[in-house]
Amino acid sequence: MNRVDIDPRMFGDRLGYERAVLIERPERWLFVAGHEARGDDGAIAHAGDIRAQVSLSFQRLRETLGKAGFALADVVQIRLFTVDLPALTANYDAVTAELAAGDCRPTSLLAGVDALSDPAMLLEIEAVAAQ
Repeated sequence: MNRVDIDPRMFGDRLGYERAVLIERPERWLFVAGHEARGDDGAIAHAGDIRAQVSLSFQRLRETLGKAGFALADVVQIRLFTVDLPALTANYDAVTAELAAGDCRPTSLLAGVDALSDPAMLLEIEAVAAQ
């Protein structure tokens, strides 16, 4: 696979994303459904704590990627949906820290939504990975 990161522009370096990622000849793709901060018991953990939910959501994402033989560095697109956009933007350094720790520079979307599938969820993360 050949990957070319295109044009991070003004905020890309600070926020850890690319405006575009060109993938030529990938051998494998992984499309990852929304991941949230679910504890081992299946319940949403860390109610009201956006930073802790970011951390656990990324942990769950890394677990899923790993089960398919991928790593966070293979993620080429990520989408973050939140019911509390001001809280997530104020704590976005938690997201950029997770991306940096995983050597991940995806294209990205951050969107505020009215509701997620569980009222205790503050965010949900979707991803696309390629190798």
